Amino acid sequence: MKKNILFVVLLFSFISNAQIKGLVTDDKNGSLPSVTIFIENSYNNTSTNEKGFYELNIKKTGKYVVVFQYLGFKTKKIPITIDAFPYELNVKMVEENFALKEVVINNQDNPANQIIRNAIAAKKINAEKTAKYNADFYSRGLMRIKDAPKKILGQEIGDFDGALDSTRTGILYLSETVSRLNFQKPDKMKETIIASKVSGKDNGFSFNNAAGVDFDFYENYLPFEVNVISPLSDNAFNYYKFKIEGSFYNEDKQQVNKIKVIARRDTEPVVEGYIYIVEDSWAIYAVDVDVKGYRMQTPALDNLILKQSFSYNKTDNIWTKNTQSIDFMAGMLGINVSGRFTYVYSNFEFEPKFDKKTFTREVLTFEKDSNKKEDSFWNTIRPIPLTVEESTDYVKKDSIQTLRKSKTYLDSIDKKENKFKLQQILSGYIYKNSYRNTTINYSGPLTSLRFNTVQGYTLSAGLSYTKRKTEDRTYMNFETKFNYGFAETKLRAIANFSKKFNNHNNALLAVSAGSEATQFNDKKPISDIVNTVSTLFFKDNYMKLFDKNFVKLSYSQEVVNGFSVYTNFDYSERKPLFNNTDYTAVKNDDLYTSNNPLLPSDNLTPAIAKHNLIKGKITGKINFGQEYWTRPDGKFNIPNDKYPALYVTYEKGFGGSQKVYNFDYLGAKITQDFALGNKGHLGLNVTAGKFFGADNISFVDYKHFAGNQTRIGQSDNYLNVFNLMPYYTNSTNNAFFETHSEYDDKGFIINKIPLLNKLKSNLILGYHNLSVPNRTPYHEFSAGLDNLGFGKFKIFRLDYVRSYQNGFQTDGVIFGLKFLNVLD
Repeated sequence: MKKNILFVVLLFSFISNAQIKGLVTDDKNGSLPSVTIFIENSYNNTSTNEKGFYELNIKKTGKYVVVFQYLGFKTKKIPITIDAFPYELNVKMVEENFALKEVVINNQDNPANQIIRNAIAAKKINAEKTAKYNADFYSRGLMRIKDAPKKILGQEIGDFDGALDSTRTGILYLSETVSRLNFQKPDKMKETIIASKVSGKDNGFSFNNAAGVDFDFYENYLPFEVNVISPLSDNAFNYYKFKIEGSFYNEDKQQVNKIKVIARRDTEPVVEGYIYIVEDSWAIYAVDVDVKGYRMQTPALDNLILKQSFSYNKTDNIWTKNTQSIDFMAGMLGINVSGRFTYVYSNFEFEPKFDKKTFTREVLTFEKDSNKKEDSFWNTIRPIPLTVEESTDYVKKDSIQTLRKSKTYLDSIDKKENKFKLQQILSGYIYKNSYRNTTINYSGPLTSLRFNTVQGYTLSAGLSYTKRKTEDRTYMNFETKFNYGFAETKLRAIANFSKKFNNHNNALLAVSAGSEATQFNDKKPISDIVNTVSTLFFKDNYMKLFDKNFVKLSYSQEVVNGFSVYTNFDYSERKPLFNNTDYTAVKNDDLYTSNNPLLPSDNLTPAIAKHNLIKGKITGKINFGQEYWTRPDGKFNIPNDKYPALYVTYEKGFGGSQKVYNFDYLGAKITQDFALGNKGHLGLNVTAGKFFGADNISFVDYKHFAGNQTRIGQSDNYLNVFNLMPYYTNSTNNAFFETHSEYDDKGFIINKIPLLNKLKSNLILGYHNLSVPNRTPYHEFSAGLDNLGFGKFKIFRLDYVRSYQNGFQTDGVIFGLKFLNVLD
């Protein structure tokens, strides 16, 4: 019975309301995928699926000319007369004969170079013809996995929600999206999702969208992780060599030149393959290129193949992109994934009159019930028919989802996974109620062992309870954490409660209370694991701690698009702490410095006096020009790289056990990342602040800066840190001005340097400055290499840094480990 139902569903997927349908093959009866099919002189088009089948929606009977266009094959125009629907039209295509005249090619006279020069000269005119339009957009994404391992780094990875068969092969992801586009160059786009579908996901919200795949070869760059140079870029000849491989005439007697695109240097962000240019108009006829993952600094990606097909409309005299496909292969840690994303653009309306409210900061939105469309709707609107494999996946995963969301199934899985083992007292234990979306997590002490000179060896353990609402992506969490210091012989505990109310304005409430030994700098510039190593093995106890008993309330939300507010209010008791151990793992006669950050040789004078204080703080953040997506389950913000982000903070200390501890503080920060085309990125972070009435406040409340004396870098970039500055020597209760800037060449310079280009890394140049009253400004200059590693693991960074304050201060090498912030 089940087999019969599956057969009926699969059969129904091919019996749709598309009025012209058929199969496209070559002269040997081999099916042809990604063939572009359209009605002549219209913008009604589609493409064949992986098995060569197509469907073209025609609403009226009559006479039509159907055009079949495929790279490497002769374009076919077939006149038809439709008297009744559906109309079946099967087509055989024959290979194109490319003619190449006998020419002498040399550096001074290369016909391919002249064609590309003509195309570059004409690209502005050609691009302007499609600079403003409305259009329909369809996308389909398919990702497959083959021979997946059962475990990665000792952890079982499961069957990906039923996607894998007995050979651990199957479809990981299948989705479709239908939308309406409003577009105006250079960068205005509004996309309205009419229908969205994801195999095995009943919420059906696909992230397929037009803006993310807007690859325009008339522009200088193709937007990937690193801007990739277009073969029609203004400086294309600096990156490419070109070779003409022949030409042919299409059905409209237009000559099309096939140009091979060859990279001059392997390590640069370039494509390779073919671009087809129409003679005289110098418009793009088609594109068939690939990009290696390492060329765009995406190591997990092996290769990406990008194809585009354009059709000519005699009425409008416009070459329009009608189909695009992206094929890719990627792999890491034994997982090998391949896939294809197919896109169809149709029903263009050029030069429409846009309403003033068409383009807003909301660049993508979903129509009501767009994720609840029935199969009958999809069979009517889907331009590319599903393959049997895709139809089977929809049916299979819908059944699996129904089963795996049932209470009986979820309880059975939980019963198996919730079994308690004795060793989990040390390693940790997780108890799940998947049907209710609740989790109880016990974190054991096994991996928590750390060391500092105040507490000695420490162990931590914790217990948390989390309840999530998957439909709107909100949660509630309560957790407690216990920490015991063996040298101090003291147990501390902290309790936290947090609740995210919605995903539209990200309203978040948090309450915490407890006792902790914490760093004077609340940004915690030195991690526990780095301090443990530097203390035990080098006797460098850089972490300076005080005792804090506190109650804290925090709330944050986005008030309007681009403007968010973060507030917190806390009461705390602060007490000094002293070193309680001189233990070291490696014999060393040097003495530990004291726990007083201002008097490192004085083990008797406390860093602070015991006192109490209430603090209130509010920060407003403005993301200028922020755009966003709106989905039924939330709002997704998209920072606009053209504009900076501004932070303004006011903080007040009051209710102190003595009035001298009270203060006011006002600060501001501005950050921006400047995209420099193919020449890299420039990051900037400028902060300034001023205390008022703070002459005798506690050292706890000073402005402390993110120094670094360990020579270990722990972040992806260094726009918030000083690489060699001592942690507390420049702390201030007055005013300050702080600047961090970093240029990342994204390979632009380093790829041109022999031998160094083999590293496939990035050159990083940095400058950092701090100015506080009554002190000479502090400066740092750095040069280094990022994106270092082995194979696909690019997790290291290396910088040489020189610092100056009252002349040359010191220099050194910073070894960056990007994964350390995850381990802590």
